[in-house]
Amino acid sequence: QVRLVESGGGSVQPGGSLTLSCEVAGTAFTLNAGGWYRQVPGKQRELVAGITESGKTTPSDSAKGRFTASRDTAKNILLLQIKDLVPEDTAVYYCQEWTVGYWGRGTQVTVSL
Repeated sequence: QVRLVESGGGSVQPGGSLTLSCEVAGTAFTLNAGGWYRQVPGKQRELVAGITESGKTTPSDSAKGRFTASRDTAKNILLLQIKDLVPEDTAVYYCQEWTVGYWGRGTQVTVSL
């Protein structure tokens, strides 16, 4: 069974940066396209950035240029670079691969002083 595992979350101060990773565990599966989503309690999960199979990145309106999705084909991982973090970015961040729709279990990002 395909499992996606996110990593790289943690606590960071406002203005800082993070890079999240999403890798496949459990079985062989190629990550060709996928997206990064975030969710806070009581709100719907929202897309923050994604990358298509052709390599085109698709930032959402909420990303405002601070979120960049990318792909490392050699390592078979998806990445999300976040810069200029603000407290409102505090959320659980999930990756989803877009070929079949598998989700990871998320990684917590907390932005505070």
